[in-house]
Amino acid sequence: MHNEFTAIIEKDGDWYIAYCPEVPGANGQGKTIEESKKSLSEAILLIMEERRRDSMRGLPDDAICDIITIS
Repeated sequence: MHNEFTAIIEKDGDWYIAYCPEVPGANGQGKTIEESKKSLSEAILLIMEERRRDSMRGLPDDAICDIITIS
């Protein structure tokens, strides 16, 4: 699956701070831009996995679970 998100990166002293406006709470940091983007990517993945698990809790037995692709 391929997803694209916006990374906003700001310099803060010796650090680069990154956040994603599409995924509230997703933040990253690093000493380089690439490190901050990698950190942000990991945060987005963790948040999306948790949201998926959370949304599956308590589904009725007859619920249909399918995959859709948005392009």
